Amino acid sequence: MGKIKIVCDSSAGLTEEEIKKYDITVIPLTVMINGTVYVERETITNDQFPELMKNAKSLPKTSQPPIGRFVDAFNKLGEDGSEVLCVDMMESISGTVHAAEQAAGMTKTKVTVYDSQTTDRGMAFQIIEAAKVIEKGGSVEDAIERMKYVLAHSKLYLAIDNLDNLVAGGRVSKFAGALSNLLNIKVMLQVYDGQIHIIMKGRGKKALHKEWDQILNEMKNGPKVMSVGISHVEGDSEVNRLLTKIKEFEPNLDIVVRETVPIIATHTGLGACCLLYYTE
Repeated sequence: MGKIKIVCDSSAGLTEEEIKKYDITVIPLTVMINGTVYVERETITNDQFPELMKNAKSLPKTSQPPIGRFVDAFNKLGEDGSEVLCVDMMESISGTVHAAEQAAGMTKTKVTVYDSQTTDRGMAFQIIEAAKVIEKGGSVEDAIERMKYVLAHSKLYLAIDNLDNLVAGGRVSKFAGALSNLLNIKVMLQVYDGQIHIIMKGRGKKALHKEWDQILNEMKNGPKVMSVGISHVEGDSEVNRLLTKIKEFEPNLDIVVRETVPIIATHTGLGACCLLYYTE
């Protein structure tokens, strides 16, 4: 008997327990460091990556999954007549969704490719809710409707501690990067409408902490928070600060804290810290 099966790329901030519980197929992205190609979740872990990045001769190079990985997965999952819902990270930071779309046209399996317009734990929020809809007998259309609802009620904030990787990756000019580092400039980003937006630039940790406190105040006084994630790249001090403050007003909420995936860490750099949550 065919059913609906979920596929996603490895940028999704799912725990191993969630992947197993909802029988999700994860297609890995890759990162090359000093000439060696590492496959996320297969030959490198999130925790191993920061140390390798520190010792890299140049900025690691990230790559979307080969189309063949998607095709093989789609073919296998559709052998019993099942259809596939493939959820991918936002198009603005990766061509992964387009690789999945091309693969969908190369398989006999019925595949619906969906751009989550986010990534990391924000993407996981959508996938988990979609899986719950499917478990209850919902259609792909029902699952997508639920994911859109979750997206509309989600927030993703990312604090960048060091601009070196953004400069090396060509996303910030070398002059601007050098000047910012000289002045100890910190940046707060927010993802919405499938794009990354700068919402704050300030000098030093105090500027970041002030911005975080405003965000937390909004979180505290807004609609009921359903789930929270904190992803980072060796950003333990910021993580602990956020956890302590969130627990003050959400003491019973489970919070998934994790080193983010190599594909994201490459661009954010060391010390980055990301808060993701969604509400009713």
